[in-house]
Amino acid sequence: MAAATLSWTDWLLGWRDRLLSSPAFHRAASGFPLTRPLAHRHAREVFDLVAGFVYSQVLAACVKLDLFRTLSHGPQSLSALAKRFEMSNEAAARLLAAAQSLKLVEQRGVDASGESRYGLGRLGAPLVGNEAVIAMVEHHAVLYADLADPLALLRGSGPPPSLSDYYPYTADEASTRAAEISPEKVASYSRLMSASQPLVAAEILDAFSFNGYRHLLDVGGGEGRFLVSVSERTPQLKMTLFDLPPVASNARQRFQSAGIADRAEAVGGNFLADELPRGADIASLVRVIHDHDDARATTILTSIRRALPAGGTLVLAEPMSGTPGAEAMGDAYFGFYLLAMGRGQARTAEQLTALLQACGFGKVRMLPTRIPLQVRMLVAEAV
Repeated sequence: MAAATLSWTDWLLGWRDRLLSSPAFHRAASGFPLTRPLAHRHAREVFDLVAGFVYSQVLAACVKLDLFRTLSHGPQSLSALAKRFEMSNEAAARLLAAAQSLKLVEQRGVDASGESRYGLGRLGAPLVGNEAVIAMVEHHAVLYADLADPLALLRGSGPPPSLSDYYPYTADEASTRAAEISPEKVASYSRLMSASQPLVAAEILDAFSFNGYRHLLDVGGGEGRFLVSVSERTPQLKMTLFDLPPVASNARQRFQSAGIADRAEAVGGNFLADELPRGADIASLVRVIHDHDDARATTILTSIRRALPAGGTLVLAEPMSGTPGAEAMGDAYFGFYLLAMGRGQARTAEQLTALLQACGFGKVRMLPTRIPLQVRMLVAEAV
């Protein structure tokens, strides 16, 4: 059998691969002044891949110890932190050294007794009071357990991932018996989504204005934090949230507390089986479609198209695969997170556009957001 002819690109990339896999080249590049910084950076990037789980566990330990909020009140000595952590000075010093290397904390000199003092680092300061990120870090314990054997997860040969039971819509029976889903079943996931919603709400509202619309239908809107944020910028807008009955019940309480119950209602049901409420001229899907495979995503989008009038608007916002500068977030993190979830899929903007068009939407356009890593947005028109 004749060997396949290599293209010029294949030959060039093969030469690059051989070069980068050569220990002799690494030694030479590390020793030559002009290539030394690049060689060191590549070596560091490779090691970061190897050590990433340890880094995340250092962060998890800091979160569990409430370290960032503690240091937000001012620098603390090593012994004071060790006492607060209920661990030895040696163990506390090990944790703080690790956190300092990750820029979560920084050393702030010594106190009068000569003991080291620690304050917030460049990456630790933004975590003070950041409910969304803290909730995700705490939640990752479930994800990491499911990733203990990544090959079993990919092959579907291990036990069912715990994360697949965490999200109520992944259960097959949920599609036909939404009314039977208990509040306990949705509580953990609803809390996580509610905590992390502010992370994206401001991004969406800075990129898109709901002014000029009459009635917004938020599909899979959780406990209503997004609609509360919308209400603060568009006081004339009528709003309807649609989600599982126990989730909708929590949203009603939030609307009451926010003083918007006169124009915001929450309807219980299942968007995989039930008809959506009619009457809205705009709908929103915030971090919903990436939780579902193509078949279920098509069901959801088709149902929204039926609920909207011709010319109605759909706003779809979620992290997307292939986001420039955030490829690892979209394809590595969300790729495996959604695999453990059971049905989800990270999609590119182009793939989402094709789905929208297949479900009766046109004039699909991308709106720029300030932090695309967190959320990107597509706006489409019902045709």
